[in-house]
Amino acid sequence: MLVLSRQKDESIMIGDDVEVTIVDVRGDKVRLGITAPKSISVHRKEVYEAIQREKKEAQQKQQQ
Repeated sequence: MLVLSRQKDESIMIGDDVEVTIVDVRGDKVRLGITAPKSISVHRKEVYEAIQREKKEAQQKQQQ
């Protein structure tokens, strides 16, 4: 895992197409802005995991 320190309005780049910007810092919460091509889906991890579970369940139902 890469750990970086950033301040408000600073960014990091992931590859050539994804930019993550620190929008706001309040107490223990950080707001991020993510700029990515429409072909790349961006989700909070808990949403991503729920999507993956639903896909797996749908695949299992199709195999039955």
